[in-house]
Amino acid sequence: MENNEEKSFLECERWWIFVILMTAAGWLGAFTYTLRGNVFCNAQTGNFVLLAMAIGNAKWSRAGYLLIPISSYFLGTIISEILPNLVKKKNILRWDTVLIGVEIIVILILGFLPEDAPYQISQVAINFICSMQYNTFRQAQGIPMATTFCTNHVRQTSVHLVKWARNKNPESLMRFSRHALMLAAFVFGGVMSAALCNTFLGKAVWGAAAVLFIGFVDLLYADLKTEKGQLDRKPRGH
Repeated sequence: MENNEEKSFLECERWWIFVILMTAAGWLGAFTYTLRGNVFCNAQTGNFVLLAMAIGNAKWSRAGYLLIPISSYFLGTIISEILPNLVKKKNILRWDTVLIGVEIIVILILGFLPEDAPYQISQVAINFICSMQYNTFRQAQGIPMATTFCTNHVRQTSVHLVKWARNKNPESLMRFSRHALMLAAFVFGGVMSAALCNTFLGKAVWGAAAVLFIGFVDLLYADLKTEKGQLDRKPRGH
């Protein structure tokens, strides 16, 4: 039975939703690296490093090209700040639910692209949806988390493992296990994506849509049934 603290969290804050999002993120990361230009589109640190190198080497066309995915990520964040208020006014679904639905549609479209289509189409589209996802889903049952990359999860597993070893604090062990689970989900998504890319090529990206669809159904049910009267509540971290 859930305690009162657990009941206070919205469905979009549940840790299993974040597991689904991390699995899909790992899937998309492996997909773009394997089939769409050997790049990772889930985050932008690598692109900023490449941008700095391009500027330092006076490769201006390369620098300009790198501004495209960076701008896409930037724009995705802006839109994910603006649209929630518009969705909220409709009082039908949460932005979180709508976003996952949008992600599924984008991924389905990408799967229909011919194999000789420019890589940039997939790269920019995935940059865009990952940016919105990262900015929308911020805390899993009160624990700050990223849903599109692993760096913070690696740090948090290390920190909470040391804290648990020192004090045997159950809270630290729980946080360690949650972050470790996110890492495992990301790797699982990447493994499945890499394996299926070899057989299904571009249509392998649909696996990420299938994973997200599980979360979409869960959130849709919450919006229409169990949390219908709470659509005005903001998830923690916003």
